[in-house]
Amino acid sequence: MPILESTYKPPFLFKNGFVATVYSGLARRVTLEQERERITLKDGDFLDLDWSYSKEKSNKLIILLHGLEGHGQRPYVTGAAKLFNANGVDAVCMNFRGCSGEENLKYYSYHSGATGDLIEVIQHAITNKNYTDIYLKGISLGANIILKYLGEGNVVPNEVKAAVAVSVPCNLSGAAKELHALKNKLYHDRFLKPLVKRLEEKQRRFPGYLKEADVKSIKTLYDFDNVYTSKAHGFKDAEDYYDKCASLQFLPNIKTPSLIINALNDSFLSPECYPVKEAKNNANLYLEMPNFGGHSGFVHKKNVYYNERRALEFVLGE
Repeated sequence: MPILESTYKPPFLFKNGFVATVYSGLARRVTLEQERERITLKDGDFLDLDWSYSKEKSNKLIILLHGLEGHGQRPYVTGAAKLFNANGVDAVCMNFRGCSGEENLKYYSYHSGATGDLIEVIQHAITNKNYTDIYLKGISLGANIILKYLGEGNVVPNEVKAAVAVSVPCNLSGAAKELHALKNKLYHDRFLKPLVKRLEEKQRRFPGYLKEADVKSIKTLYDFDNVYTSKAHGFKDAEDYYDKCASLQFLPNIKTPSLIINALNDSFLSPECYPVKEAKNNANLYLEMPNFGGHSGFVHKKNVYYNERRALEFVLGE
């Protein structure tokens, strides 16, 4: 599809990508009542789902996927859930393995290309919850998972009607280089600390898989992916993981209407993360590149973010 012209115009202060990103991650608050459901996965592990509902009984559902080390109570997730609930759509925030406040049971957990758990959640929503219209929305890592799922050759159920991917690092190798740049050191370190802390616990629980010295050798996110993410999930190394899991290569195959919103001032994204060619050559792929928004920082009116309003417009055709 042709590239979409963005109408996003943030308040002056939030034209700065750093300010928008930090404010949205640390200062935004969203009040939402959720109900937690734990489902058992095919491999015996578990997944925690956080549900919220529209006032009237609905056959429509949006499945929300968070970013790296996020969870179902992050405002960028609950903000979307609250807006969709107010417009007749139920919502479920999918906590990735180990991200719901309790460590998962397996040595492996989640990563940017782990689509299997999303497949099980979609099937759960169809088979056990009887939803007939399902939409997908992901932020950052979660957005990459959604796009990979839609384009990697899975049988996408007819119930899945549309998807929205926001701040997508669809070229993982390029995005990793950006995240390791000096300009992003604050973000890098904030991501790394909890990851290493959780890995220390995994090393104690699974000493046969990982040595204490291996964990101590991790100084960067690249090290983490090289030592743990790649090896635990069947990849040779970090670069092999980035190469095989980047959603960019799967975009030409997407047949479900999908909207990508990547801000041009997102410091996490490399030039390759703006898939202009892929969008122009796929009638199901829509690309919007606002000048502002930082990384998931699309501050707008009345605590409803621009990307949330656009998601509602896109999936419901409003």
